[in-house]
Amino acid sequence: MRSIRGRLLILAAVWLSVALLAAFLFISHLLERFVTDRFDAEAAAIADALTASLEVDDSRVELDDAPSDPRFLLPLSGWYWQVTAENQVVARSDSLLDGRLDGPAGDFAGGHGIGADGAELRVLRREVTIPDSASRIAITVTAPQAQINDSLRQIVRPLAISLAILGLGLAAASLLQVTVGLHSLDRLRADLAEVRAGRAHRLTLPDVSELRPLTSEINASLDQNADLLARSRQHLGNLAHSLKTPLSALANELPGDHHGQALITRMDRLIGWHLRRARSAGPRTLGQRVPVRPVIEDILLVLRWPVQDKGMTVRTDCPEDAGFAGERQDLEEMIGNLTENAVKWGKSHVDISVTPAEDHLDIRIEDDGPGMAETDAPRALIRGARLDEHGPSGSGLGLAIVADLAALHGGELRLERARLGGLAAILRLPG
Repeated sequence: MRSIRGRLLILAAVWLSVALLAAFLFISHLLERFVTDRFDAEAAAIADALTASLEVDDSRVELDDAPSDPRFLLPLSGWYWQVTAENQVVARSDSLLDGRLDGPAGDFAGGHGIGADGAELRVLRREVTIPDSASRIAITVTAPQAQINDSLRQIVRPLAISLAILGLGLAAASLLQVTVGLHSLDRLRADLAEVRAGRAHRLTLPDVSELRPLTSEINASLDQNADLLARSRQHLGNLAHSLKTPLSALANELPGDHHGQALITRMDRLIGWHLRRARSAGPRTLGQRVPVRPVIEDILLVLRWPVQDKGMTVRTDCPEDAGFAGERQDLEEMIGNLTENAVKWGKSHVDISVTPAEDHLDIRIEDDGPGMAETDAPRALIRGARLDEHGPSGSGLGLAIVADLAALHGGELRLERARLGGLAAILRLPG
């Protein structure tokens, strides 16, 4: 069990079960002692009355007065008494009929025996002596065990029901306690999801002191992440400038038909690739969310002249609330590369559609150009690969950069046949 809530609830359930079971057994034992002691006290009182009624007449033991309790008059009721002298029955209750109570010698209370009808009995036995008699007198009084058990059930059943209701109440209280106690963790998780989705930049400090240090550390990590990203981009920009400036100067010094121009162009492509690769592999700022529609509009504004020159029609379908959980320049680079390719290879039509979902969005950019075979799609995502060396000019890095950036954000780029007949680039990104 890896859930804190589950562990706490299981521990609470085990503890409550053990505690309630122990309480039930303990209280049941006390009640059993109370009920049986009450029956034993009644039997002892009857034995005392029988002892007080014993007399000796001509060396014969007699009972002067029998108990008047009606329970001893009902035949085979289980309520019996018997007086024996020298193992001979002197007197017995009417309920015993012609039966006899036999058992071990000696004094005992709370013993068990079997009546004439086979019913279990609770037995009290006393051995007494009286003046003017040397006989060993034994007084036995019994009560039906079934009646004792019925009395216990009448008490134990409400006890069990009461403890069960108490257990349900305590279980509900434990569930409420765990839920309220872990609410701050749920809130912290929701705040982190908001940061990852780009709807918040920092975590709100919780109202419980135990989570405040953790929240502060996470906020510090977010700040450090943003700072590292800003510095890495600054260093990459400086590196790009320091490398491209000498290359540009060298290209201007050489004649246009010099064979070194091809090497300079290749070096420029490789530098651009590696710089963009390093940028896409670097840290990503959390807590960013960018609306998609303005980005598409800005990119089409930049590409308006190529579109007009080719007499193309560009159709866009993007909801106002469509958003990308990432940085704007990453989204601009991905959509820009794909849209530029569509305009470059398309004949007359380009379609851009955005479909938001619960946790992601699909951006579909397709054209009516020559497209590509399914077997060529994997090679098109390899850096520097060009499927048609005689097609429009380009570095062959755009699709690879888009695929890398999409993977960095937990998304993907797929290439397939477009409905217009050309290439369809489907970009799935976190929304």
